[in-house]
Amino acid sequence: MTLAFQLVVFVLIVISFIILISVPVVFASPKGWSSKKNVLFSGTALWIGLLFLVAILNSIIS
Repeated sequence: MTLAFQLVVFVLIVISFIILISVPVVFASPKGWSSKKNVLFSGTALWIGLLFLVAILNSIIS
């Protein structure tokens, strides 16, 4: 169970870095928001889901 928790935390960190880099790039590019809006919303939903999963796994392990 600890390995699964560590893996989910690692994936959350990786997704956080990807979002941290991609959001300013999308906003800086011309017509970036209109063409990449769904990708950003999907990434944000994935991040929120992983955040809840980390919280649930943390409460199970603790």
